[in-house]
Amino acid sequence: MSTEDERYPIGQFEPPTSIDSPRILAWIDDIAALPAAFRAAVTPLSDSQLDTPYRAGGWTVRQVTHHVADSHINSFVRFKWALSEERPTIKAYDEQAWAELPDTLSAPVGLSLDLLERLHARWVVLLRGLDELAFQREFVHPVSGPVDLATNVGIYAWHGRHHLAHVTRLVEREGWGG
Repeated sequence: MSTEDERYPIGQFEPPTSIDSPRILAWIDDIAALPAAFRAAVTPLSDSQLDTPYRAGGWTVRQVTHHVADSHINSFVRFKWALSEERPTIKAYDEQAWAELPDTLSAPVGLSLDLLERLHARWVVLLRGLDELAFQREFVHPVSGPVDLATNVGIYAWHGRHHLAHVTRLVEREGWGG
């Protein structure tokens, strides 16, 4: 398998030309399902397996798990800003620097799994309560520019599946599944 495949095991996110309500609802279902799927993939792993990079030069499973929680917290806050302010410019963060912090390198993954479970439960309540007009609201990313909330739901549905695939493909390649 090539490094490119290992970096993007499900491909890169490609926003559809048109985003309708059924697509948004399917993405929300993906967001709702992620915590249980991530827990099922990560919980059986030993500490040495958690500290294995998913690819050469990549983050460890532990870092990936904590990254998903960090990233999704940021996304939840961005949704709240976009829903309560007019086109706010959000704060970007250095994902690589966060991945090297002590909590990301050594904290038990259960902390982020528990956080994801509760965060996603709350996020899904928010998302399922929005109407079509709300999904048109935008925030402005300082690097990539305006992002509407409908597209951002898709980005984060993809983001969760993307990192889950990093873990599950590593488990499969290493034969850790039993």
